[in-house]
Amino acid sequence: MAKQDKKVARQRFDEIMGVAKRHHLAKLLKDNEDDEDFEVSDLRYAMEELGPAFIKLGQLLATRPDMVGNEIADDLKLLRDNTPVTPFDEIRQVIEGELGQPLEEVYSEFNEEPLGSASIGQVYKATLKENGMDVAVKVQKPGIREVIEPDVVVLNKVAATVDKHISGSRVYNLPAMAKEFERSIFKELNYMEEVKNINKITNNFKDVEYIKIPEVYPEYCSSKLINMELIDGYELPDLYDTEVEGINNAEIAQYGCQSYLKQVLIDGFFHADPHPGNLFVTHDNRLCYIDFGMMGVVNDTFRSNFAQLVLLLLDGNSHHLINQLLYMKLITPEQNTEEFREDVDDLLNSYIGVDMDQMDGIFDDLMNVMINHNIVLPREFVMIGRGLILIEEAGDKLDPHFNLTAELEKFAKDMIKTKFEPGNLVGGGFNYIVEIEHLLKDLPDRLNSTLDKVERGELELNMNHTGLDDLKNQLSISLIVAALLIGSSIAILADKGPKVWDISAIGFIGFVLSAVIGVYLIYKYMRD
Repeated sequence: MAKQDKKVARQRFDEIMGVAKRHHLAKLLKDNEDDEDFEVSDLRYAMEELGPAFIKLGQLLATRPDMVGNEIADDLKLLRDNTPVTPFDEIRQVIEGELGQPLEEVYSEFNEEPLGSASIGQVYKATLKENGMDVAVKVQKPGIREVIEPDVVVLNKVAATVDKHISGSRVYNLPAMAKEFERSIFKELNYMEEVKNINKITNNFKDVEYIKIPEVYPEYCSSKLINMELIDGYELPDLYDTEVEGINNAEIAQYGCQSYLKQVLIDGFFHADPHPGNLFVTHDNRLCYIDFGMMGVVNDTFRSNFAQLVLLLLDGNSHHLINQLLYMKLITPEQNTEEFREDVDDLLNSYIGVDMDQMDGIFDDLMNVMINHNIVLPREFVMIGRGLILIEEAGDKLDPHFNLTAELEKFAKDMIKTKFEPGNLVGGGFNYIVEIEHLLKDLPDRLNSTLDKVERGELELNMNHTGLDDLKNQLSISLIVAALLIGSSIAILADKGPKVWDISAIGFIGFVLSAVIGVYLIYKYMRD
């Protein structure tokens, strides 16, 4: 980093610390710190004051109640609607710079009033001159990367400093979280990543008629600009408690549930933020997702394990459920305390005898139990949990008879059945065979490497002995008893020297001593 860059970073660091102090954020950073002036909204106000990078960080934390608590996470959701609008003259320069031609050459109409504004970009309505299609034009705010980059550097530094000096923060692994945020925000800054996401999810739903994904016009897209089909329809909240001709609210609720579960349990590629503002309903009664800047990805193993977790949760057996949480490494053996087990028992007992249509919220309840025990969960698990909550809340508002839990159970069972189909078993078996083949191929090289280290005296073997001293003492006494028995037998067979009851006195004494010591060893062993 250049000298000037270091100076700027230092100034920004001091500015961040000043904002944190002004908004009483010490309570969030220091062990056992109690600041009576701190209010839940202080963190949100600080994020808004610090600008785009921190607004994005706040939006990320809004999805992580396991890290900041439910109260703060709920408040941070308000960040979505509190971002400043960039003047259109500046936006025009970005569009024309990316397209390489005047705006009027590409669009026959362009509404200069934004449809929406976020921390990184703004969205406008326009009409393409080439085909007359109405499009949503998503434009990155000018100079936003230059604003975010130094803040990301400072965030990494702050995370490392807090992790080093505040022991209570280490459970959250702040440096790793800062790196994850860095990767996430720079992917969002490249709009071509979102174009790829749209293309992938469009392919995943190509045979699903009830889902609509906006068409993208790649010739008018770049790292700072996206032109996609403008969806003509209703925002999902517009349908709450309202009947619109041609729209079946109950069907839309099912579409949201089934499409989300398909993304998570079948495709392994899912919308990371399916809040109602990102869901539209078209006039022909189809559900449409928008905003694909942040997606979640889970592999086959996670999906299979998650399906098993769902079924164990609904089955109500806390022992098996906790074992699954341990197997998935969602909790550690140290976190599996008696208090945690009791809380899981209480949760499951509260659903005993309850019909399936009354079990909505059970997954949310499980997450809250883990949050209350300060368990930091994997990012994908939290994203899925939050997505289920959002889909469930929207479904309940659309249809009073909506039942997410029943659909979740059905998808989970189908997932497990699919796992054990002959074709998948063969595929899984093939993967294991490949792994074994790799192991066998590597084995000679690893053995040679180990032997080379032994020959050079470079191999060290550290052993931790427990109870070896007791074993050594018992072994020594046992050898003495054996020696006495052998010696006494020889003395008796020799039939020489003083005698007791017509047998060798030395042999007799040896047998008595052996018997006494043997009885003592047996007694000590039984007592231990």
